[in-house]
Amino acid sequence: MHEKVLLVDDEPDFLEAMAARMQVRGLDVTTTTSTIDALSLAESGHFDVIVMDLMMPEMAGLEALKALKVLKPESQIVLLTGYATREIEAEALKLGAVDLIEKPADIERLLEKIKEAQSKKS
Repeated sequence: MHEKVLLVDDEPDFLEAMAARMQVRGLDVTTTTSTIDALSLAESGHFDVIVMDLMMPEMAGLEALKALKVLKPESQIVLLTGYATREIEAEALKLGAVDLIEKPADIERLLEKIKEAQSKKS
């Protein structure tokens, strides 16, 4: 697995731990704690998958999802959240997210979703 992943979360400890777990499994991971930076990185770079926390301080995850889909409609986005509801999940999927995964994220499930997202993009 050599997918390029943009990992976005406002909790630095979670971000660092998850990035390390992904890198050990062969992913090329770029991280940011800012949705504004994530939009800029996505616009200027190439990522196979964007994994983003739903609850971010600068811009809510659903708003960032909409903005990412405008910038790069082909973006494959997996949202992470500790506050999942059926309504939020339905809205995220309608807006183009690949999936919504509850935190703490199971790394194997997340890797499966990254593989799925990559295969949809190819």
